[in-house]
Amino acid sequence: MAIKTYKPTTPSRRHMTVSAFEGIDKKAKPERSLLENLHKNAGRNSYGRITVRHRGGGNKRKYRIIDFKRDKEGTAKVINLQYDPNRSANIALIEYEDGERRYILAPVGLKSGHIIMTGEHADILPGNCLPISKIPVGEMIHCVEIYPGKGAQLVRSAGVAAQLMAKENGMAQVRLPSGEVRYIREECKATIGQVGNADWANIQIGKAGRKRHMGWRPTVRGSVMNPCDHPHGGGEGKSPVGRPGPVTPWGKPAMGYKTRKKKNRTEQFIVKHRNAK
Repeated sequence: MAIKTYKPTTPSRRHMTVSAFEGIDKKAKPERSLLENLHKNAGRNSYGRITVRHRGGGNKRKYRIIDFKRDKEGTAKVINLQYDPNRSANIALIEYEDGERRYILAPVGLKSGHIIMTGEHADILPGNCLPISKIPVGEMIHCVEIYPGKGAQLVRSAGVAAQLMAKENGMAQVRLPSGEVRYIREECKATIGQVGNADWANIQIGKAGRKRHMGWRPTVRGSVMNPCDHPHGGGEGKSPVGRPGPVTPWGKPAMGYKTRKKKNRTEQFIVKHRNAK
């Protein structure tokens, strides 16, 4: 998908870019049966305390219910592609032969009018969903389940794809976008192809106000705070960190600090870590 630029009528417009939304039906309204209300909490928990900083405000949204389970077998026709404000990928509205409509993530190459299939006997084409046991080795996949029947949890962001590396003893080796190679059960479903809207990563926000519309509030640097507010605060003028490395407001190392548990229960399923040499 192409990226649209602007004439530099203002300083922020000079570097601002937006998606050209090619292939997306701009006049299509969301399917009302697949919408849910989203309640804002501005990063607060049930006690009203901020648990996620820098969140709040932003445009009102409605959640689009995405069919990550793909539990309805058969063929469906793609009605149109739509923008989804809740994720980086675009979504496709599909209609099954009995008239039921669902949303799925739109892979590269999927267009309105295409026919997609779900089930063991589906062809190896973008948008078709089938168990990993029926997918040939070497194929690029997305929307990968971890637990059979729970729904896709891996490889759902714009422009990403995993590769099926090997299959043995009921387990498949899948190389994830991070570089990690992981065991996944062959009964788990996956969708063929790469997630669309790959140019999403190259979009320049351009100005602070556009980020506020997305529900993000400003981030204040620790070095401009007082010592009572941040370990980097205080000092005359621009002062160095004064520690071996930068830290969070609560004193934990901010760069390179490993947080993964050594005895994590999923360790047995990881063949190669993402940062392994």
